[in-house]
Amino acid sequence: MKTSFELVAEFRETQGKGASRRLRHEGKVPAILYGGHSEARALTLSHQKLLIMLENERFYSTILNLKVGDQTQAAILKDVQRHPYKNAIVHIDFQRVEDNQKIRISIPLHFVGAAVSPGVKSQGGIVAHMRNEVEVSCLPKDLPEFIEVDMSGLSLNESIHLSQLKIPDGVELLALAKEDAAVVAIHSPRAEEPEPTAAAAGAAPAEGAVAAPAAAAGADAAKKAEPAKTDAKKEPAKKDAKK
Repeated sequence: MKTSFELVAEFRETQGKGASRRLRHEGKVPAILYGGHSEARALTLSHQKLLIMLENERFYSTILNLKVGDQTQAAILKDVQRHPYKNAIVHIDFQRVEDNQKIRISIPLHFVGAAVSPGVKSQGGIVAHMRNEVEVSCLPKDLPEFIEVDMSGLSLNESIHLSQLKIPDGVELLALAKEDAAVVAIHSPRAEEPEPTAAAAGAAPAEGAVAAPAAAAGADAAKKAEPAKTDAKKEPAKKDAKK
């Protein structure tokens, strides 16, 4: 059984929210190790070292080596709980790995040949990924690091399904039991709205250009309808007759 990462951990006796909060303040991550033929054990790990390992894609899909004191245990990562907005790990779960027991784990898909595929190279298509990983079941010795998806023969509007993946011997693809879903496809690009031509732009009046002549025409019509004003001569006021 091949292991890829080694993690140094410590057993912890105190549990609960208060104890876990104190551990995080000390730069440690509470964890648990379960499965196999042994009882679950509470652990602690270095938060900084764990963050660095979690940046590696292989950390999620390979067998890890947990070292606690003078004991070592093969395990796989089962769950990571992250802080909602901080770059921090709240809790992490590991499952023991036994040589003679099958494990269930998600492994990544590596896509190759997209650039030389007819659908992209000569037909102008766009690659659409439906899945980036698949869950498998196998013995630890048969666990692959990834599954390669060859797209070099894919044409426009064609796709590769789960049943078309090349799965190594001894490995069962669990998602295939539910449906033969598509993994990747090449689609036509979305049609963009054509830009207006120079002739169309010249024919279209600018904003406000229609309103101005209309307003001027209305003003002329109102002026014609208004009756002409004449200057009426006022008669001089009569003087009161002398008594």
